[in-house]
Amino acid sequence: MRQFRPTPDAIEIMILTCPSCRTRYQADSARFVAPGRNVRCAKCGQVWFQAAPGPDSELEPEPILAPAAPAYPSSAAPVAETAAPEGSSANFGSGSVSADSISAPVESTRRPLGAAFAQSAGWAALIFLVAMIGWASVQYRQTIARLWPQSASLYAAVGLPVNVRGIELTNISYQQEFEDGQPVLSVTGKVVNISNRELPVPEIRVVLLDDAKHELYHWNFDAGIPTLKPGGESTFVTRLSSPPPEARNLNVRFAESGDAR
Repeated sequence: MRQFRPTPDAIEIMILTCPSCRTRYQADSARFVAPGRNVRCAKCGQVWFQAAPGPDSELEPEPILAPAAPAYPSSAAPVAETAAPEGSSANFGSGSVSADSISAPVESTRRPLGAAFAQSAGWAALIFLVAMIGWASVQYRQTIARLWPQSASLYAAVGLPVNVRGIELTNISYQQEFEDGQPVLSVTGKVVNISNRELPVPEIRVVLLDDAKHELYHWNFDAGIPTLKPGGESTFVTRLSSPPPEARNLNVRFAESGDAR
């Protein structure tokens, strides 16, 4: 820091040098009361504490002030290269800096707030993306399982079984009656297309089981409709005369290609 000794009508000028980029500025020393103040470089943004000038500060020759020239503004401009009599090779900034409007606490507060906001926005976007992926995985699990059959076991493991076939049996019920003195087992239900495309309706298989879950008898039958449109359903009825008297349970499912007739 250098100090010019003012004439009676002159302003006492201080030369401030940025400790980071070495840009030099001139400012009114009257604005720097003891012990000093924080200032910031307009070029690189470095903030430092500038002590107030003391009585033993190094003096420079008095500057020549043009009569028509206005007083130095409070926002000091960078000093020209010729203002450094020692021949310093420091760079000079092209902008101005105001000692009143700049202090370290303001900058240190604004930057973390901006960084915190950006970080919060990033976390919010990530949480939203994960939530959307989870919702889509549940909402469209039938389509996903159809395109990727191995995913059916993953859905079943989390309690969300899927129907890879896209068609299912619902409202299964049975009733045993007597006709002409003979027992007759009647099985009813619905075939429903739960997919978004038209599907063929396969044969249905009924299996009779005893108390130990051993198979006693089975038969296949046609549901009576070749295909079902998306969301379509059809009711079926099948009857068996003189079912095995040991039968205690029945299983109704779609017949597979490897099933014995």
